[in-house]
Amino acid sequence: MAATLILASTSRYRKALLEKLGLPFQCAAPDVDETPQPQESAQALVARLAHAKASAIAAQHDHGLVIGSDQVCVCDGRILGKPGTVENAVAQLMAAQGKSVTFYTGLCVLDAASGRAEQWVEPFTVHFRTLGEAAIRRYVEAELPLDCAGSFKCEGMGIVLFKALEGRDPNALIGLPLIALIELLERHGLALP
Repeated sequence: MAATLILASTSRYRKALLEKLGLPFQCAAPDVDETPQPQESAQALVARLAHAKASAIAAQHDHGLVIGSDQVCVCDGRILGKPGTVENAVAQLMAAQGKSVTFYTGLCVLDAASGRAEQWVEPFTVHFRTLGEAAIRRYVEAELPLDCAGSFKCEGMGIVLFKALEGRDPNALIGLPLIALIELLERHGLALP
């Protein structure tokens, strides 16, 4: 019998990525406080939150593999969240101009029956072009990336903001590193393809 897969997320971006694997799954909304702890690094934060999200959903099931994920971006040593407003998105992108920004995506696959968890943190670095505020504002108003860490959608028009991308899995930028996910699922005995 194939393992039940549960994505501990209501993110339409993560859902679309997981659909690429062709596996049946369900989505569930984890109720997790995402506030960073004092002095918590970006890597520790996303690892903790990915595990907390998977654990919150696993507690509601007696079997299945639960996938938790969380992402932050780091610019100049500061963790940036989702902008929420056009003005915040413009400010985030202005601050990133000409710089390298690293995204950390935490991933956890937790077996609801045994409690065994496999975890990974996937880094991905984006090298931004230098653009003026008018160009950035046009981008933000056209794509409205207000629910995206880093204030852009790399799978859309956000590509115009970059001069280079660096990492092993571009899916990590969208919020679910599929290469690492496949490895973690295999550790739980779910072979792909």
